[in-house]
Amino acid sequence: MILGLLSTGLVTFLAAVGIGGALYEHSVVDSAWPRNPLLIQPAKHGLQRVRFWVPAHTALEITLIGAIVLNWQLPGVRNLLLAAFACHAVMRVWSFVDLIPKVLAFERSDAAAVDASAARAWVVRSMLRFPLSIATAVLAAAALTAAWGAS
Repeated sequence: MILGLLSTGLVTFLAAVGIGGALYEHSVVDSAWPRNPLLIQPAKHGLQRVRFWVPAHTALEITLIGAIVLNWQLPGVRNLLLAAFACHAVMRVWSFVDLIPKVLAFERSDAAAVDASAARAWVVRSMLRFPLSIATAVLAAAALTAAWGAS
């Protein structure tokens, strides 16, 4: 029971970390790089987003699966965590299918050849993932509240 509560708390924290990372990325990085693609080109000493996002998403996904397993006997907590997982999964699938391949192309291309309107369109589509991140965090927090009440 305590491990379920702790894991759910960790899921909530990691979901909040993801929101913080997204806010930073959208307000600082994505507001600047379409005008200066060198900012996101690691080969040219630009920002390496993967250093944050790969560990952040991996930690959230592993912890979320663990929390679901540890809270399986509590239907209220389990269902909220499953809903959080579904929101996160939709966001990740969308990222892998659409956003990640395009941003990798921007990162690898000649900075002078990057189409600024295509870059801005990517930024807008990327921001559309934010509600899914919020939903994941809200559902995780609701699961934490339910787990706290069940303990």
